Formats: sequence, structure tokens, C-alpha cells
Amino acid sequence: MTPTTRRWTRIAFAGPGAVIVAIVTMAGMALWLPGGAAGVDNLVLPLILVPLIWAALFFHACLDRNLTRVTAVALGLLVIHGGLIANKFMQTDPANQENHR
Repeated sequence: MTPTTRRWTRIAFAGPGAVIVAIVTMAGMALWLPGGAAGVDNLVLPLILVPLIWAALFFHACLDRNLTRVTAVALGLLVIHGGLIANKFMQTDPANQENHR
């Protein structure tokens, strides 16, 4: 990989990549966090953690010398949480299907 390609890859993962992965991670976290006593903890906690997730991804992309590791961490989070979101939207509720016929 040329130095220019490495530079632009690092910029992509530190800039828009970190924002996109943080937002998708926030949306996916609401699916695996427990609801808590009031039933809203799984919604509030990801909203509070988004800046921390973004900062961790940003600084990891800027400071890690191994660009392969940066790519693996960011894409891993994106694929796992994106898969959770896709699975949630693909689920069908048999009770709702009877009402829509």
C-alpha cells in the first residue's frame, strides 16, 4: 500500500467512518442492552455513549500504527451491529401478519 493510500484510508476511518460506525453501533446497542427497571435504559445508554464510541474510533484510527487492525475493528463493529439491526427488521411477527391481511 502506498503512503498516499494509507493516509486517505486513515482519514476515511478517522472521519466519516468513525461517525458512521458510532451511529450504527448506537442503534445496534439498543437491541442487546437490557431494558432496566423503567424499560428505557437500553435507549438512553447508547445515546450517552455515542461520543465516547466516536472518540475511541477516531483516536484508534489516528494513533494505531497497524492500519489493518483499525480496519478490522471498525468494520467488525459495523458488520456485527448492522447485522443486529438487519435481523431486527427482517423478523416477522405472526400476530401482526394476521391483522394486515
